[in-house]
Amino acid sequence: MEVLRPTLININGRIYRKNVIKEQVYQDEDDEDDFSYSDPVAAQCTDEPCDTLNMEQTEKGFRYAMDVPSVLYKYIIGKKGETRKRLESETRTSVSIPKQGVEGQIVITGQQRGAVASAVTRIEVLMESFRRKQPFTHFLSFALNHPQIQERFLKFKEEVLEQCSEDSGVDSSIFQNPAKLHLTVGTLALLNDMEVSKACELLQQCQEQLQDITGGKPLPMEVVGLEYMNDDPAMVDVLYAKVQAKDGSDRLQVMADQLVEHFVAAGLMVREWDRVKLHATVMNTLFRKDPSAEDKGGSGRPNMKDREAFDARGVLKKFGTFRFGEFQLNAIHLSQRFSTDCSGYYTSSGLVQLS
Repeated sequence: MEVLRPTLININGRIYRKNVIKEQVYQDEDDEDDFSYSDPVAAQCTDEPCDTLNMEQTEKGFRYAMDVPSVLYKYIIGKKGETRKRLESETRTSVSIPKQGVEGQIVITGQQRGAVASAVTRIEVLMESFRRKQPFTHFLSFALNHPQIQERFLKFKEEVLEQCSEDSGVDSSIFQNPAKLHLTVGTLALLNDMEVSKACELLQQCQEQLQDITGGKPLPMEVVGLEYMNDDPAMVDVLYAKVQAKDGSDRLQVMADQLVEHFVAAGLMVREWDRVKLHATVMNTLFRKDPSAEDKGGSGRPNMKDREAFDARGVLKKFGTFRFGEFQLNAIHLSQRFSTDCSGYYTSSGLVQLS
């Protein structure tokens, strides 16, 4: 079935087929996959990379320079240079890579235009594969750390500890930092300053579209109630507060989905769900050992071996409809992971206003 229905990868509007040819194990790296481009992938995959590359013609043939974050160089070089050597041999090109840690461009040269295009294609697909293995560095967020919400959250924490502290796993260490209450729209692995700038530009491009949804005004929101995502309320790792537009509309959901769509199309975000799951973490067992730990917006259950679940049945019974308050949503942030600004919230690399 993998041969008949191969994984398709969309990079900059071009469709590639992923063929797993060989795996190599590095001493301190994950497995490496080789990928190849295939013309007859499917009827909808008729893009021709040669025609889309802005390639330079030289006296000796053709040249193409591509921006690649330095953290990905090692995947293109391979163990003892084997990946680059094989790439150069199979495409009859020369691949020049900057020194490790030096941000710059990878330059591919060759006598034939098609050969250079083939090398570019292979490098792009390799980059896409290993980019997905990088930890995320930034995330699009809606800040929920408004004064009233923080005050009510601290009241929630106080009452839960008073009434549910005897429940298994419930203690003060698993509560969110009130200054960092937020909704995660989507996560991004931005690997150098150029990619951070590109993400900021993309966010700015969304401003007019988002303002059309809100009518150019802040969106009145309310945070009411709790939910969990696993099957057993007696064994919960993350407890969420529910967030919605005060008028009952789906405008927050529409904004979140359109933001993800825009960033996925630009290749800076990987789609994890058909729709963004809108929820705000209030209790997380990851915080037991690391107060700065952050979840990925509900995608999976990381570090399960290091987590001690808690019994949320009492919390849900007594505080399942708890009102955390109302606020005016007026900005979308490109937040930097593991950071803190002067307000206690995450440092913003960029933001757009809704009014």
